[in-house]
Amino acid sequence: MNTSNIEKRLEPSWLTSGAIAAWRRERVWLLSLTILAALFVWIPAQGMATAIFTLGNVAGIAPYLLLSIGLAAYAGATGADSLIARAFTGSPAKMIVLAALAGSLSPFCSCGVIPLIAALLTMGVPLSAVMAFWLASPIMDPSMFVLTAGVLGTEFAVAKTLAAIGIGMLGGAVTYAMMRAGRLSDPLRPGIGNGGCGGAKVRVPKEVVWRFWTEGPRLQKFGREALKTTLFLVKWLTLAFILESLMLAYMPASWVGSAVGGTGMGSIAIATLVGIPAYLNGYAAMPLVAGLMSQGMDGGAGMAFLVGGGVTSLPAAVAVFALVKRPVFALYMGLSLSGAFLAGVLFQLWLQI
Repeated sequence: MNTSNIEKRLEPSWLTSGAIAAWRRERVWLLSLTILAALFVWIPAQGMATAIFTLGNVAGIAPYLLLSIGLAAYAGATGADSLIARAFTGSPAKMIVLAALAGSLSPFCSCGVIPLIAALLTMGVPLSAVMAFWLASPIMDPSMFVLTAGVLGTEFAVAKTLAAIGIGMLGGAVTYAMMRAGRLSDPLRPGIGNGGCGGAKVRVPKEVVWRFWTEGPRLQKFGREALKTTLFLVKWLTLAFILESLMLAYMPASWVGSAVGGTGMGSIAIATLVGIPAYLNGYAAMPLVAGLMSQGMDGGAGMAFLVGGGVTSLPAAVAVFALVKRPVFALYMGLSLSGAFLAGVLFQLWLQI
């Protein structure tokens, strides 16, 4: 038999090739649709609940996403990104401290801050300063401080704010040390921004046109970047919220309470790890922690759960994984967990003084 005929038979058809290309291009959307379709077929009630949960959460986070995406796209279209990058020049220690302080005051959640992080990295802002801002931002903001003080007390709120700043500074310092060692030079995944330089150098200032809509190319760039970032985040967050809905449905709050409730160093470690899959959100998790603390759970375990869960919650982890390369993702998770555990231990020691 002619070997060329065998090779042709073994070659994928145009339909198979097209399907493979479509899967590679839209695998996140296809996976989300497959999960929803399976739920509606086999567990219709859960399928409806998951769809409602996902749409509600995407709608709830939309204002933060639109604000951060708009700011990032505006900076790129006007040319102000170079000015922003230049603000991060100078002493690395100073940049890390300021970034951690800014992160603890910013109103962005762990998902809403993603567009700004991508923009800062593509501007040439050092990864060490970006990491400090990134870690501190989800833990605390002004409205979260007020709510935490009302539910868990002012002492807890102040300690959580200090934890946000401390973890940001610790993460920035560790990242800077790794950068000095020649690592993490290219943090962003291909196709995100311009590929990212990881802060190798800050760009040379260019002309800034604040009224960018008066120039066609700049207006097109704004629309292109805003749409690209929006679609990127929505598809990954949709999958994350679908998975979170299933997790909440089949991981009851009573199980979470029994897992994180307790005393001692072991409870702090468990609360840190359980916060990854079981964390709801900053507002829904506080009543749970308050109830567990009233039943005898250590305050340090509650601190570790709220701090670690806020940074490493499922939607946040998925968004970070989609944005950066694996070494940076691993560093982000490692810093989040170690920082949350340390915050829990220090707060427990403070309570025992």
